[in-house]
Amino acid sequence: MRYLIGQNDLVARFVAAHIPHCERGFGDRIMTLGVVDGSRLIGGLVYHNHDPEAAVIEISGAAIDPRWLTRTTLRLMHYYPFVDCKCQQAIMRVPAENARLLRQLAALGYEFTTLRRLFGRRRDGVYAALTEEEWRASRFFHHGAPPPPQLEEAA
Repeated sequence: MRYLIGQNDLVARFVAAHIPHCERGFGDRIMTLGVVDGSRLIGGLVYHNHDPEAAVIEISGAAIDPRWLTRTTLRLMHYYPFVDCKCQQAIMRVPAENARLLRQLAALGYEFTTLRRLFGRRRDGVYAALTEEEWRASRFFHHGAPPPPQLEEAA
């Protein structure tokens, strides 16, 4: 697998197309990370709603192949918010019925707050939050080590 940065339009369109009710996209001030298998984009992350004063950023992601979420992907996923942006917290909004993703986030140290109707009148959601301290202490993140060299910058 390869990782792409700097192809914000491509990756943001991919992620938005795989998230229900995300037709409006993520706005202009975003950064993305794409996961490519062969020549096919199989997963992506969009970093958006960055609040530098509060040092908080939101992460949205989607994939068409479960193999995208490797230990390297998890490390890179959190490198941008906590190292590059110097955020103190990363947030994800997750549908309450997505037990698999919630289980994965819990294993990474995310804390959850359930919000009724976050995704509509009949669909509850969860705010999943990870602090920088939890990220640095986690066995999954190699204690803030630099990203591996397989990142490919868009030309």
